[in-house]
Amino acid sequence: MKYFVTIGGREIPVEVKGDRVTVAGREYQAHLAPVPGTPLRQLLLGDRSLTVAMQSGGRGAWRLESRGLRLDLEVVDERTRHIRDLAGPGAGRTGGGQVRSPMPGLVVRLLVEPGETVEAGAGLVVLEAMKMENELRAHGPGRVTAVLVAPGQAVEKGQPLVELAPLST
Repeated sequence: MKYFVTIGGREIPVEVKGDRVTVAGREYQAHLAPVPGTPLRQLLLGDRSLTVAMQSGGRGAWRLESRGLRLDLEVVDERTRHIRDLAGPGAGRTGGGQVRSPMPGLVVRLLVEPGETVEAGAGLVVLEAMKMENELRAHGPGRVTAVLVAPGQAVEKGQPLVELAPLST
């Protein structure tokens, strides 16, 4: 399985095959195991052992702490990254803009209506494509100014679905 880890704005490809992990082109033998009853994980990477505190921030966001070092990172799989690339910039991390369909599909459900305030990661529209339901989410906080589709409507790749306005500061 291929993942993309973003740390400090830098994206690092990571591929996991059983107990082999390839990080930025370098292969390691690795094993990650939880320490029962704690947020700690024991990481064996090659001949090194490391205890890491891991806290999920939801939607692929993680905070890792080890030996006094704290890292905030995001981990997404190849499919999620591809869908993000197809969707384009849309609503940016600051909220606001249009959320567009990442692929042709059918609108199954609307999860918001005009006037609603949404947080980053809030579900907006459920789109069915290739026999799978995909929940499209807000990239940042905002206020829904328009819902441009209806349940049962067929949409094309790139078609605007929801418009968001950034929240006033």
